[in-house]
Amino acid sequence: MTSVTVPLLDVNAQNHPLRVELEQAFARVLTTGRFIFGDEMEALERECAEMIGVKHALAVSSGTDALILALMALNVLPGDEVLCPSFTFFATAGAIHRLGAVPVFCDVKNDDFGICLKSAAAKITSKTRCIIPVHLFGQCVDMHSVTHFARENNLTVLEDCAQAIGSAYCGKQAGTIGHIGAFSFFPSKNLGGFGDGGMVTTNDDELAERMVRLRNHGMHPRYYHSEVGGNFRLDALQCALLRVKVPKYKNYLRHRRQNAAFYHQQLSEKLGFILPKEMPRSLHTWNQFTIRIENGARDHFKKHLADRGIGAEIYYPVPLHQQECFRNLPKHCLSECSTSESLSREVISIPIYPELSQDQKNFVVSAIQEYTIPQ
Repeated sequence: MTSVTVPLLDVNAQNHPLRVELEQAFARVLTTGRFIFGDEMEALERECAEMIGVKHALAVSSGTDALILALMALNVLPGDEVLCPSFTFFATAGAIHRLGAVPVFCDVKNDDFGICLKSAAAKITSKTRCIIPVHLFGQCVDMHSVTHFARENNLTVLEDCAQAIGSAYCGKQAGTIGHIGAFSFFPSKNLGGFGDGGMVTTNDDELAERMVRLRNHGMHPRYYHSEVGGNFRLDALQCALLRVKVPKYKNYLRHRRQNAAFYHQQLSEKLGFILPKEMPRSLHTWNQFTIRIENGARDHFKKHLADRGIGAEIYYPVPLHQQECFRNLPKHCLSECSTSESLSREVISIPIYPELSQDQKNFVVSAIQEYTIPQ
């Protein structure tokens, strides 16, 4: 067997070369003794707002908390219904449910895995208040259609950008088009931190002001609480460490896009494999490179890669409308998500991280080229 191994993700390949800068950032925070809020958080927020092209960026404790905080700021209340895709990570729906609201699962499209507005239109009721388009795997949803749909139906728009920092649609970045954007700095994300972390973005001054209060127990000024919020603060240390990576993000993205282009060039004619697309008017950031394997061979193919030391993962094996914890939702919340079900049977993501060597990429391509789908 070859000595080449290719993990699905290698965070050390990115973080270890930054050791000196990261240690300096840690020392800065240690010296100040300011571990909550402070200059590091404010600087990260300014730098992210500038990078994304948005008026307000607020650092928060996780991507999940970013969704919860955003929904709170948008006045999503118990009993309200929120449209969201069934084919996405659990936090999208979990955040809705935790607030006592009702996730209404919509099907997704075959091409960009974004929420299907035809499916969404069929599930609107008098209780529908919000729609959450998820920019899955780094691909922006058609936000022109989503915002038009939302205006027609008097809905707020919360962009789930957890996997899509830097992604764009028609020149506008994810998190700048809807009312609020919610991001994640989980270590596996394209801008990955050193634990949990997240961010909310908005161009609306009133929403920004409300989220500032809500992330700190609804408090402003100190010890005066106009409403009940939560503890959604991001530690100063996490902010300082993330600031080391922000100036390097464009380079990380450039390498991810180069890796995706290489896969497309080498695998475009592979029979039985459907490669992911970069949609027109979209800038894909390739948080994942997600292939679809036909004829029920996905799990067999995953074993083929594992036997050769190549990491791969299934995002996601069970669509949300089929998760046990949601089984008691009203029928219209769970019906007719056939594309989501098909994707869950077919998708598999292969290594795409920026630090992949050419030998590693060649090895992945070779392993895929030699694979034959069982008949």
